[in-house]
Amino acid sequence: MEKTRVAIVGMGTVGTGVARLLLDHGDRLARHAGRILWLEKAVVRDACRDRGIELPDGVLTDDLNSVLQDPQIEVVAHLIGGIEPARTIMLQLLDSGKDVVTANKALLAQHGEELFDRARSLGRTIAFEASVGGGIPIIANISQCFSSNQIVSLRGILNGTSNYIISQMSDRGVEFDRALAHAQQLGYAEADPQMDIDGSDAAQKLAILAHLAFGVRVRWSDIHRQGLEAFDLEDIRYAHQLGYRIRLLATAQLIDDNLELHVSPTLVRVGRPLAEVRGAYNAITVVGDAVGDMFFHGQGAGQMPTASAVVADMIDTAAGRTDITFRRLELWSDRQCAIEMIPYTKTSARYYLRFLVADEPGVLSQITGILGWHRISISSIIQHEPSESEDERFVPLVIMTHECTETDAAKAHAEIRKLPSVAQHSVRLRVYEGGH
Repeated sequence: MEKTRVAIVGMGTVGTGVARLLLDHGDRLARHAGRILWLEKAVVRDACRDRGIELPDGVLTDDLNSVLQDPQIEVVAHLIGGIEPARTIMLQLLDSGKDVVTANKALLAQHGEELFDRARSLGRTIAFEASVGGGIPIIANISQCFSSNQIVSLRGILNGTSNYIISQMSDRGVEFDRALAHAQQLGYAEADPQMDIDGSDAAQKLAILAHLAFGVRVRWSDIHRQGLEAFDLEDIRYAHQLGYRIRLLATAQLIDDNLELHVSPTLVRVGRPLAEVRGAYNAITVVGDAVGDMFFHGQGAGQMPTASAVVADMIDTAAGRTDITFRRLELWSDRQCAIEMIPYTKTSARYYLRFLVADEPGVLSQITGILGWHRISISSIIQHEPSESEDERFVPLVIMTHECTETDAAKAHAEIRKLPSVAQHSVRLRVYEGGH
């Protein structure tokens, strides 16, 4: 059987998993690829560090040129995080005639146009299944399997770290700081977890999915995002009493041929598939006009799930399947797209509102009056007794609204917060009532 010589650049957690699959399951991979995937080189910064895997002699190196200058190496797994030097290295790999497989969603979200243009001009390919959803094959399904559909909406839990933290808070009553520390101990969260908990990581992935599904080219930094700082343990408890769970949802949906995009902590009805996703798992719902509702669920991070997606792309690239889809999909090209973005302020939703209000007559009428002035209809109101840790002069007030615009909800919320009878701390979250 013929060989396709491959290389790995970046032998971190995922890179080590890729090497393990290539070395331990070569016969299985060869059956799918129709040729042997022969690991020729693995490029690292520190060749002396133990990675928990024994590589054949001569494979491990700290010299990138050993890959760039070897014409026999055809496919390279580019497994470097961040923007630089990842961007420069990918361009070098393409320029040297290599087809590239990557898991770097931040790089694609920020420099996809440049990288894909370079690959097309050189007759090379970039495969990126592992960039979104870890082991969930969402890229292939959206770009290929749903090609006969107009995708109507995507909603997903795209960040396993944030979902693990929320699950710990919801299921075990753990405060945010402790849940985050535990996620870091388990390796789910980085030492600096900001991109995970503020919604940026999910926004980068959403930008990639939106491009695949709708053809839009949007900067991930332009996507409205709100993270885990928007709520606390009390809101998780109140939401559960109302029949909901809070999840950090990335949303893309067509409304009158225009596209709504945002990442927001959202109350999801208990029993809906997205509400039941726990731990460091990812899940994505896709609605197509022909296929209807689809639900994808699986491990969104971790060594072997992500390595599985990388190696699957390597197989497709070696077998020639990536070349066919890459050329025909014209991803990140200058092909025009008629869909326009809906400003976040013009989107609509139901809202959960929580205030600490003075326990005195007339306060409720002031608040409902402001909501009514902004054309916001109330679905329910619950006034709780103060907890032992709260000032007894103030009581929690939870309001569920009917659907209204983000502009009206934000203005009403800001006005209510200015009332002398309302404490400064308040919460406003979106509510999702969809059936999937």
